[in-house]
Amino acid sequence: MTRTIVASATKEVIIGFDQPFCVIGERINPTGRKKLAAEMVEGNFDTVIKDALEQVAAGATMLDVNAGVTSVNPNETEPGLLVKTLEIVQGLVDVPLSIDSSVSAAIEAALKVAKGRPLVNSVTGELEKLEAILPLCKKYDVPVVAISNDETGISEDPDVRFAVAKKIVEHAADYGIKPHDIVVDPLVMPIGAMGTAGKQVFALLHRLRNELKVNTTCGLSNISFGIPHRHGINAGFIPMVIGAGMTSAIMNPCRPQEMEAVRAANVLNGTDPNCMTWIKTYKDYQPNVAGSAPAPQSTAPSGDGGGRRRGGRAGRSGGA
Repeated sequence: MTRTIVASATKEVIIGFDQPFCVIGERINPTGRKKLAAEMVEGNFDTVIKDALEQVAAGATMLDVNAGVTSVNPNETEPGLLVKTLEIVQGLVDVPLSIDSSVSAAIEAALKVAKGRPLVNSVTGELEKLEAILPLCKKYDVPVVAISNDETGISEDPDVRFAVAKKIVEHAADYGIKPHDIVVDPLVMPIGAMGTAGKQVFALLHRLRNELKVNTTCGLSNISFGIPHRHGINAGFIPMVIGAGMTSAIMNPCRPQEMEAVRAANVLNGTDPNCMTWIKTYKDYQPNVAGSAPAPQSTAPSGDGGGRRRGGRAGRSGGA
């Protein structure tokens, strides 16, 4: 059974097909969050601290940490800021962390100070990226997220995305990195733009689990990008991708509807033994007034966290 082990200084988490779904909190990410980006540039980490504590309290298994505040000279500005952010977060919470950057120097700087066994987020199928990131993963003995795009961009053909994932797994093997330390992101497309996006990712997940035998993740809110009542779509998507074989997701744990879907899927998937987590969480649950409708939500992404777009690093925005 494929098991990816991540850890903080005091806590180990296993990502695997026989484990509870791993919720990777997405909120510590200034991409698409102008206020947070401005704060981080000024050395103000109040929102980072708030987001870290709230996400863990809401049930996050891990936290993603990103400090990509600017595209101007990121090789100079991002390493120091990522290290500072990482040190603050790992001093606050005991969950494992995901080091999220497209800057190789920032990833290595963060790995030098990271406690435990973090997840590196991420590498793509681009040869330059493979040769920059995989040696770091081997050197520090850490797992890595493999995003299924390469020099040709993001393909709409799921067979091409599978082939890219396979290429990354095979390339990693050349460095002595085992498949259990590769967590593939098959790239979830927006359902509003591509009507087959759901079916595509379900089929891809089956292949990734059965043929490559790797764990998987995604930017979960991508599926609902640009359509109304996004969290309803996200909540419906969660049990379906878990049923198809996905073992983790980068998502917002502070959305109760989506976390309910995760916990329910764990119950139904047999990874919440005796329903104990569900019972502990909801034993005092009081439903809303019957017939109440969800509050209207804008179809447009907001300027402060309108959904996480993934794919290499192009087009990403902050956490929903």
